[in-house]
Amino acid sequence: MMADPTEAWVTGQLALSLLAVDPDGLRGMHLRARAGTVRDGFLTGLPEALSPMRRIAPGISDTQLFGGIDIAGTLAAGRVVRSSGLLATGQPLMLTMAERVEAELAAKLAQALDSGALHTLILLDEGVDADEIAPHTLRERLAFSLDLHGLRAMELTEIALEPTDIADARRLLPAVEVSDETLARLTVAAAQFGIDSLRAPLLALRAARAHAALSRRKAVSDDDLTIAAQLVYGHRATVVPQESEEQAEPEPETNHPEESGQDQDNQQTNELELPDELLIEAVKALLPPDLLHALSQPGGAKGSKGAGGAGKKHKGNRRGRPLPSRPGHPGGDKRIDIVATLRAAAPWQPIRRQAQPDATGILIRPSDIHIRRFQELSDRLIIFVVDASGSSAVARMAEAKGAIEMMLAEAYARRDHVALIAFRGDGAELLLPPTRSLVQTKRRLAGLPGGGGTPLAAGLQAAADLAQRAMRQGLSPSIALLTDGRANVALPGRSGRAAAREDAEQMARVLRAMNLPSAAVDTSVRPQAELKALAATLGATYVPLPRADAAGLSRAIDTALER
Repeated sequence: MMADPTEAWVTGQLALSLLAVDPDGLRGMHLRARAGTVRDGFLTGLPEALSPMRRIAPGISDTQLFGGIDIAGTLAAGRVVRSSGLLATGQPLMLTMAERVEAELAAKLAQALDSGALHTLILLDEGVDADEIAPHTLRERLAFSLDLHGLRAMELTEIALEPTDIADARRLLPAVEVSDETLARLTVAAAQFGIDSLRAPLLALRAARAHAALSRRKAVSDDDLTIAAQLVYGHRATVVPQESEEQAEPEPETNHPEESGQDQDNQQTNELELPDELLIEAVKALLPPDLLHALSQPGGAKGSKGAGGAGKKHKGNRRGRPLPSRPGHPGGDKRIDIVATLRAAAPWQPIRRQAQPDATGILIRPSDIHIRRFQELSDRLIIFVVDASGSSAVARMAEAKGAIEMMLAEAYARRDHVALIAFRGDGAELLLPPTRSLVQTKRRLAGLPGGGGTPLAAGLQAAADLAQRAMRQGLSPSIALLTDGRANVALPGRSGRAAAREDAEQMARVLRAMNLPSAAVDTSVRPQAELKALAATLGATYVPLPRADAAGLSRAIDTALER
């Protein structure tokens, strides 16, 4: 594990050097860091082979990127004037605020990378939360990913490489030889880490060849493979390879001469497998410290798709992140995108002038009008549904209270709201309506009751009702269920344990139809198969935490809901 944060800096400097040696093959880097002296210092060390690098923003238009009609030139010349886009220059591009890139622009840049129109791309990702991250479509096509969070400028030193070293390596790169066995080993290692993209072993192979060239070697060595696998596979891993627990029992020694040749073959096979094991261990050494827990949740290291602190997205036309404008009719609160409207009208001006020679100014038709669009982000609401019955361990109530207080303390920065539903006896009660007030939460949590039966269905029903009301108010609800899953109280009108379980499953299906991020935390001493099955019906992440404290419970719930 990378315990020393400065190791990320050194790793990043090496990745930049390899990228300078083979920019076309390695494609680029995903750099996750807030704007500041650390990021500026890292970018200052860009090799000359990657310069000049043109910065672009998420709001870049298709005309700026791919070329198109130059509106000002067209209006001045009285004829259609076309401009060439940034992709035509062949310059490396640096995309700022990459965490805000929409799927449409990400798809276009990905296509440009695949076609060779874009040779090198660096994503500057300023996101902090797990849901604020550059699109997977782009990250998956770039060889390297680096996170500089937690670094301080005073701790960093620049690793200087002479420009001649990069130039010599670029000249040597075409002569670097690699065997078919090398690609096979990289492919096997990728599969063991759950990497399902064929781009990963190809990028690792390019990184190994670049490192060999930088080391003035004409053949890829084990060191080159190890470094390449660490740099390319570490951030792509979705599972952590487990060591086999099966050990072959020693067989009695025999002196049969006919078996000696077979023993030598087995020994040679084991010797060939050893480098693969070392390759796996080398990659595991660079995995982030919290990856083991993150990978146990759906989505894992592939990036979350859900709420985070920003909540769900919806399209509007008043405020938020700009979206590409679309043809439409003005009226009400719709706002006209003047630039897009002029761009649509410019090609038709000569024809319209011929039809209306006496007209002055720009001739605009209703079909030219484009309407501005924005994407708004709603706040997230975490609904804690806590089992306060006698069957649930009473000691867990303190942990639930602590977890809620810890998550609420972050609500101000993450725009989260918190609500609390407790179920016990014969029903459920909304103890804490959606709020961000820490004082009110502590007061309500102090009086959280306990004891009685387990009306699990009533708790899920109350959560569904509150989630529906929250969505009507513009919030994005998430469900955090804390229970041991032993439902024994049915909804009103029914009785018996069997009816209680059926009602709980029915309410779980209702919540699943609402498609809400949810987590089912097992608070029993031993994981319960019944609750695990209910979590599957609910579509929730099952989190068995028999011995977690408030901090661990808070982290587990937060990670499970980041999807």
